[in-house]
Amino acid sequence: MQDEPLMVGTAHEKPFVAENQCHRLCPPYGACLAAALLLASPAHAQSVADFYRDKTVTIMVSAGAGGGYDTLARTLARFLTKHLPGNPIIVVRNMAGGGGLAAANALFSGADTDGTYIGLLQSQTPFDPLLGAREARFDATKFNWLGTPSVETGLFVLWNEVPVDTLAQARERDITVGAAGANSTPAFHARLLNDVFDLKLKIKTGYPALTDAFYGLERGELEGYTSVVYSALQATKSDWLPQKKIKALVQYGPEKRAELAGVPSAREAAKNDEDRVLLDAAFAPLALGRPLVMPPGVPADRLTAMRKGVMETFADPGFIAESARLSLGPSEPHNGEALQEVVARIYAAPPSVLERLRRLHTVPR
Repeated sequence: MQDEPLMVGTAHEKPFVAENQCHRLCPPYGACLAAALLLASPAHAQSVADFYRDKTVTIMVSAGAGGGYDTLARTLARFLTKHLPGNPIIVVRNMAGGGGLAAANALFSGADTDGTYIGLLQSQTPFDPLLGAREARFDATKFNWLGTPSVETGLFVLWNEVPVDTLAQARERDITVGAAGANSTPAFHARLLNDVFDLKLKIKTGYPALTDAFYGLERGELEGYTSVVYSALQATKSDWLPQKKIKALVQYGPEKRAELAGVPSAREAAKNDEDRVLLDAAFAPLALGRPLVMPPGVPADRLTAMRKGVMETFADPGFIAESARLSLGPSEPHNGEALQEVVARIYAAPPSVLERLRRLHTVPR
């Protein structure tokens, strides 16, 4: 008994017979039929929504549970799902260690590249390879950058009783500034400001957090602090600038803030182009904010969908309201393309600038 021919569609309300068409158009029959079935298969034409439907997306956080990064990731997970095609389940996985390097390493070379893994990295981590961190086993320029909910602005501030009001005046005297340790970010910033602006900042260690430095200023132990993040100042001591308890000598970061109109930017105050490039590289973490990334090799359509979903989440009124309630910082989102450009530009800085950056970053033991 002869098999019935396979029906794969209709034409003019009459059966359209695959066998007859294939004999005429593309013999042999078996090869043509196999090609037709391949083109018609759902796997071949799978949409982004089809892929993410019933999937679980993991946000890998480069910090422990309960902190600001963890809170941001869990808030993001609640809202991101509705802005992604297929509305996947989103879970948060904490991977602390190595100052954020453990998560970055795992995301770069261990995570699936099908679009089901996102990383929330610490802002300094992408530049650790540039600074010679041997534990860094990733190429930051090859990550797929998704965006950040905000960028940051830093301030070099002095206590109100210090008789200095400008960078020029600051060059004329020693100024004691606080830091956690000799290789902490505030100490690095102090060495950087000394180098670029010919200041005489003296580093006093033993102030592990911003609040400790603030107590040191109030008690008269310190005269200044080089690493006051503006959003943190607003969250903890919002009256200090308006009431002139402190004075900001310089601001630094990717953008000048309108609220700090009278405070010069470090970039504008720099003497030459090389100093400006050095400052850009040193303060690049502020331009990344709290960056979200995907590993290299993610399919282009899923990367596009994730970037779109992340930016829509940042604009979601519910996410904005919840972020404000949880004091997650200002809502100044930047997209993945902008972050990618920052990373590429810093990695392309002249070798002389990068060598100078490494020298200032770490005090030899």
